[in-house]
Amino acid sequence: MSQGKILIVDDDPQIRRVMRTTLVVQGYEVADARSGEEAVEKFREGKYDLLLLDMNMSGMDGIATCREIRSTSDVAIVMLTVRDSEKDKVAALDAGADDYVTKPFSTPELLARVRAALRRLPTSPEGGPHVVRSGELEVDLQARRVRVRGNSIRLTPKEFELLRYLVSHPNVPVPHMKLLQAVWGPDYGEEVEYLRVFINQLRKKIEADPSNPQFLVTEPWVGYRFVMSSDDK
Repeated sequence: MSQGKILIVDDDPQIRRVMRTTLVVQGYEVADARSGEEAVEKFREGKYDLLLLDMNMSGMDGIATCREIRSTSDVAIVMLTVRDSEKDKVAALDAGADDYVTKPFSTPELLARVRAALRRLPTSPEGGPHVVRSGELEVDLQARRVRVRGNSIRLTPKEFELLRYLVSHPNVPVPHMKLLQAVWGPDYGEEVEYLRVFINQLRKKIEADPSNPQFLVTEPWVGYRFVMSSDDK
């Protein structure tokens, strides 16, 4: 049984070949594309669970490709790049990537990033509510649906997992490391920039005023807290 369908997008044929071999051995179904344009075309023709996307391609680069695909899909996306600055990481995450890996990378690291991107928490917290409401926000944990002021909001899988973990622990400051390990996995903990980008994206989608959040508040030097209104407890 396939572990998932992956599209590798890289203009280096040797890298595509190595990644394809590595992933096929692990039970993934793999296709590849040589450019951003080809990736968008292949993505429209078929369904994929994950894109491994090179950031620095000629023509339509990884950032533009990521934005194009993310505008219509919540597929998991891992960006690949030779650059390792925080600015580049934030650019990749801002474009809609779920994760980021720097070349050259080892086989165990690549596989760990793939597993983290495809990671899903259990359908609903055991013994907890299936639907969480706070003011004009409603999060259906089982159906993975979010509504704000009566309107359905589309979240990427990682955005939903992050929101879900926070709403499942209302009014409690959740440390950065705990959030990262809960949503991305045990190999994470130092990637605070991931949380900054994803929290900002969530605020833009669910807050009436993202600069003055009502639901997702920052706990300085600690992490983040979901505010459950007293009327909805």
